[in-house]
Amino acid sequence: MRKGILTIAAVGLLTTGGLTACSDDSGDKAAAEKTPKIGVILPDSKSSARWETADRRFLEEAFKAAGVQADIQNAQNDKTAFQTIADQMITSGVTALMIVNLDSGTGKAVLDKAKSQGVATIDYDRLTLGGSAQYYVSFDNETVGKLQGEGLAKCLTEKNAKNPVVAYLNGSPTDNNATLFKAGYDSVLKPKFDAKEYTKGPDDAVPGWDGPTAATIFEQQLTATKGKIDGVLAANDTLGNAAISILKKNKINGKVPVTGQDASVEGLQNILAGDQCMTVYKAVREEAKAASDLAIALAKGEKKDTGQTVKDPEGGRDVPSVLLTPKAIYKDNVKDVIADGYVTKEEVCTAAYAKACTEAGIS
Repeated sequence: MRKGILTIAAVGLLTTGGLTACSDDSGDKAAAEKTPKIGVILPDSKSSARWETADRRFLEEAFKAAGVQADIQNAQNDKTAFQTIADQMITSGVTALMIVNLDSGTGKAVLDKAKSQGVATIDYDRLTLGGSAQYYVSFDNETVGKLQGEGLAKCLTEKNAKNPVVAYLNGSPTDNNATLFKAGYDSVLKPKFDAKEYTKGPDDAVPGWDGPTAATIFEQQLTATKGKIDGVLAANDTLGNAAISILKKNKINGKVPVTGQDASVEGLQNILAGDQCMTVYKAVREEAKAASDLAIALAKGEKKDTGQTVKDPEGGRDVPSVLLTPKAIYKDNVKDVIADGYVTKEEVCTAAYAKACTEAGIS
């Protein structure tokens, strides 16, 4: 990965390498005297199915394999619940806390309180700007966006689109990752807008990554352009499916390329049906493994050298990090997501998609 690729909200990537042990400091020695217990707070179950179907599953597997006690809870997009869960976990004696913040303000308050109580902390998937997490584990999120931009361009080319109007359905404005995704796809599409090769259409953020809200926004976009939208850069599969629902309503689904992210069952089925151009697969098993390894080490009072750092532009810190590599998924490699164990053939290849699965080489 190039140094400085995530300049908007994160990254000064210094070096790469595996996790190696470092010497403990006095705080770590105190943690080591406690029985390891790890708390994890997931953000919701609506913005993406992954949090409950993948992250919870893979984190539970990792903690169980390590014989470490863990408490995984979901805040369901409720900031008050998020803080209450954190307080309860800290009171219960967790020695390490992993969070997926709902926004940086709430996340910072939780991380700072944990730090004041001697609890080690990790930002999982989303960096908390101005926060105090000891580690950050995620994917190269600007590259995620770049893959989306490249994917939309590829699909527009395949449809022989001439000066296509491209609409954006961006992620939640409170999610730092959404900023990075947009930076990535802007890096691909803005030069095309500037060269008059593409026309920039509506550009809207979707609060809370909410599907119904995204459908309303996209319907308004379609109305505002008098139906002239030729491509949709949707920041994840939930938003992509929302756009597709409106395209279906107007009987133009399959004619307008739509992107996504997360390789959800719904997103993969939309790709197989020809309604979605592509998605971005993030191997959550690897992300969960990297995060759990760090959490287990911290819970035991140990430190690890990740060999990478991400710059927090608000806090000015270089946060020790693990950044994993995402993968673009089109119809011809949907099978790779199934082969990796992220979703099952039975989930994806239901009766309505059986023929499409066969055509895509899923057996």
